[in-house]
Amino acid sequence: MASCRWSTTPSPACAASLRLRSVQGFTSRQKLLWVELPLAAPVILAGVRTSVIISIGTAAIGSTVGALSLGSPIIEGLSGSNAAYIIQGAVVVGLLAIATDQLFALADARLRRATGRS
Repeated sequence: MASCRWSTTPSPACAASLRLRSVQGFTSRQKLLWVELPLAAPVILAGVRTSVIISIGTAAIGSTVGALSLGSPIIEGLSGSNAAYIIQGAVVVGLLAIATDQLFALADARLRRATGRS
């Protein structure tokens, strides 16, 4: 299983690993928990990471329809022609998105280290 890499398409070695687990007597549940989920974990984490970052951007845009959210200072600055408010809001939203992305990158690195993949 060491030759299985982080990609969306399984390599022949990964497919062989799945077949080997079936031959070794793993049940369907054991194969799911011990082979398939660890192989799929990085892709699942990447999807969650992307969804969270998009949600932060969407929360900032939500202020355009009157919602009190991350983008409120930006909208107030735009309506009052106050550049300081616009920059303040943009910096906060940008830093939150970057910090969240870095936390997910750290989680991804720990996941890779825990499963023995680089």
